[in-house]
Amino acid sequence: MMNTSTNEKVRCLIIGSGPAGYTAAIYASRANLEPVLYEGIQPGGQLTTTTDIENFPGYPEGISGFEMMEDLKKQAQRFGADIRTGIATASDLFSAPYKVTIDGAKEIETETLIIATGATAKYLGLPDEHKYMGMGVSACATCDGFFYRKKNVAVVGGGDTACEEALYLSGLANHVYLIVRKPFLRASKVMQFRVNEAPNITILYEHNTIGLFGENGVEGAKLVKRMGEPDEEQVTIAIDGFFLAIGHKPNSDVFKPWIETDEVGYILTEPGTPKTNIPGVFAAGDVADPVYRQAITAAGSGCKAVIEAERYLLEAGK
Repeated sequence: MMNTSTNEKVRCLIIGSGPAGYTAAIYASRANLEPVLYEGIQPGGQLTTTTDIENFPGYPEGISGFEMMEDLKKQAQRFGADIRTGIATASDLFSAPYKVTIDGAKEIETETLIIATGATAKYLGLPDEHKYMGMGVSACATCDGFFYRKKNVAVVGGGDTACEEALYLSGLANHVYLIVRKPFLRASKVMQFRVNEAPNITILYEHNTIGLFGENGVEGAKLVKRMGEPDEEQVTIAIDGFFLAIGHKPNSDVFKPWIETDEVGYILTEPGTPKTNIPGVFAAGDVADPVYRQAITAAGSGCKAVIEAERYLLEAGK
């Protein structure tokens, strides 16, 4: 059995450090809940991989994802939030106070828990995806599509999300290639119809991406048509943007023994609230949001989570 030392008890523990986690820390600090926040694997969350954020209210000139997260972190610390480096590795949410193990060693007892661990975009696993990250490679069309107005882009994927991203980009870009591994789309019939009807979307069925190229950013993609078949063919397309739409993995595994999730792993909450199936445990941000996945909606849910945590503590007399 793992040797853990319970040497700390807190009123509010926040796991995760994106817009949801940091906003929760700001609200919890101002409400005198003395929150402790653990930043997780990627301090600042997915936004730190985004170069320019232009759609967050209050930044007329735009701001880098890293800078915005640093601002939110400083704001939380200004009100007394205890922000720490560490990863949640286990949880015991059987009864309050709840227990969360950090880095496999330290156990923290908490009256309320806010899970803001986010979701990780799935990538193809090509070295070029890392090479061109923020220089033409993106996993969020709504975030970055604006930078590709009147340009040519590609979307990888064959489900509803890929079709939605392709349609969104088709309203901005000159041309959109939808790169589909299979000979058909997995998307719903209505999404298939819309994509097929869009005059500036070309669906490339049975194509696999094997690489990207370009001097100071993406200039094109290398594809293989009907990979492994006798008529296999190398194809090159000229593009400025390469969008991944093959899904996200919610970072909920540590809490899954206790918390209800959907089949993908997104934490299920009471509609319109951050309440999970466990009283005093709340989910905020992308870990509970397969639909919107925006910084502004994540921040809003972090605020909601703390307001609910305050109410829970008040009602429980803690």
